[in-house]
Amino acid sequence: MFRKISCVRFDGERFEKIVHEVVEEVPMALFVNGRHAMTAMMSPADLEDFVIGYLFTEEIIRGPGEIESIRIEKNRVSVLTTNPFKSIGTKKTILSGCGGSVSYIDTEKLPKVHSDLTVTPAGVLGAVQSVLTSDLHRATGGVHIVALLDRGEVITVAEDIGRHNALDRVIGYGLRKGVDFSRTYVVSSGRISSEMVRKCLVANIPLIVSRGATTSLAVEMAEKTGLTVVGFARGGKLNIYSHPCRVEGAGQKTE
Repeated sequence: MFRKISCVRFDGERFEKIVHEVVEEVPMALFVNGRHAMTAMMSPADLEDFVIGYLFTEEIIRGPGEIESIRIEKNRVSVLTTNPFKSIGTKKTILSGCGGSVSYIDTEKLPKVHSDLTVTPAGVLGAVQSVLTSDLHRATGGVHIVALLDRGEVITVAEDIGRHNALDRVIGYGLRKGVDFSRTYVVSSGRISSEMVRKCLVANIPLIVSRGATTSLAVEMAEKTGLTVVGFARGGKLNIYSHPCRVEGAGQKTE
């Protein structure tokens, strides 16, 4: 997941040559039933979970049972599905920074969240503090972390240079393990964008939390669909941007 690269560091007083850990970024081409679906710039690990999660959140498959095989090569993943004629749309390139060219979002056709999940502020803040750190992040400072939790219990944690990729990884893991996503929530180290919200909606994940910011479109989409968006969850504080009823003590149930 990382390589050691030489660099020159200035420590405020002098320069010195050091070796520093730098997170890996590689292109990974995904072929579905022989057709090139997309190329993602990503971290080269746990590719099976990423592929399952990506195909599911892009609505190419409805679950892992529709995948017949996954073959992983150096910079290529080939997938065969039970429906070889399923449309995969136009070829995409997913960049590591902000998602690149991803799905067009029609806000009128977004799925609605169906869940009675509630959490406490202390539980959310504790989750953010406990899961959003790792040896790789400390060494490189170059990865996003996304965790999937069932109330206070961590189901899985994924790391990637792109937060969208990391979210697909935890969703893919949950699909493989038969997780009931309506009882879960996501914690992310990165900004909550409209694409992060869309992926949660497809999976029926009712709550997404970040220690960072959110975007206006993400909040607009969440308001319409029943998703709770929580940002700036750090230092004992948090902001609830939509459907505060899922955070105990924050407000009454919204329509």
